[in-house]
Amino acid sequence: MNNPKTTKNSPEKVSLEKDKKYSWCTCGLSHKQPFCDGTHKTNGDYKSLPFNVNETKDYYLCNCKKTKNPPFCDGSHN
Repeated sequence: MNNPKTTKNSPEKVSLEKDKKYSWCTCGLSHKQPFCDGTHKTNGDYKSLPFNVNETKDYYLCNCKKTKNPPFCDGSHN
């Protein structure tokens, strides 16, 4: 598997709604970072990561694609 493209070395602050379905980009190719737009389909190595949250609030999603807690930033970009 190729390494994912790092879109930037800082997290993206996003407002997410409880129980809504989201898809996090794992390849770094999406034009709607940090969310998936299906661009990974040009490279069969990647799939989006579906997720939801238990509370409506702001979250920090990973853009560097190195997090050990996807899709959430864990500071791996430092």
